[in-house]
Amino acid sequence: MSSRRNFLLQTALGVAATTIAPFAATTALAGDKFTGNKVKGQLPVGMAGYTFAKFDLDQAIAIMNRVNIKYISVKDIHLPLNSTPEKIQEVLGKFNAAGIKVYAVGVIYMKTKKAVDEAFEYAKRVGVPLIVGVPTPELLDYTEEKIKAYDIRLAVHNHGPEDALYPGPKNAYDLIKNRDARMGLCLDIGHATRAGEEPSKAILAYKSRIFDLHIKDVSAAAKDGKAIEIGRGVIDFKKLIAALDKINYQGVCSIEFEKDMSDPLPGIAESAGYFRGVINTVNS
Repeated sequence: MSSRRNFLLQTALGVAATTIAPFAATTALAGDKFTGNKVKGQLPVGMAGYTFAKFDLDQAIAIMNRVNIKYISVKDIHLPLNSTPEKIQEVLGKFNAAGIKVYAVGVIYMKTKKAVDEAFEYAKRVGVPLIVGVPTPELLDYTEEKIKAYDIRLAVHNHGPEDALYPGPKNAYDLIKNRDARMGLCLDIGHATRAGEEPSKAILAYKSRIFDLHIKDVSAAAKDGKAIEIGRGVIDFKKLIAALDKINYQGVCSIEFEKDMSDPLPGIAESAGYFRGVINTVNS
């Protein structure tokens, strides 16, 4: 069988795995840290909560169950920063009942010391070990103090050429590389590509600081590149998976689907199937 035929077969199997077992669930608690105890060559696929900005919590959970995705970085859309203990218990209870693990919170934007304080208190109340956040550069010293005080990791998210703070992962890495080891990156591979950084090279270059991944594809490696289903754009996912395997990546690969946020299920299903198929192919 040719390598191309094998690749297409494995991708098809990934799509099948996405669709034929939509209600499989595993027990997961929000406070549990993802420890990387995974099968060799396998990567946990999750969701970035922003994907569901136009859906309520129950709808978001239903979509995740349809595509058999069991990890989420929850956004304040579904769990507000000022949530009461009762609200937190309600939201986490729904995720737990669906077998979905809340492994992080964010993206949280931090422009003041008060916002940094609120983010860490929020993460502590939710019981997660990771914040995906965007503290401004002048707040990094203060943020580092909070990381040490709370023992909660923070992953700085890059947002592409439009972002004046951290357009690509290197912009963040250069500012945090000599700081506490619990300060790292949430590498958004789509925005990195649009900012001129090839994701697999970024993974190898910043390996010890990559705590989280936002997985997407884009139509062009340029500022005007548009979000698109994984596998239809310009990102080389075989190289990406090979790089993650080389650094023994211990985090979650969270899909962030932004092409059609009013009707994301078809695109999420296609993207998850393709991504899982590439994982199977690279590690077969």
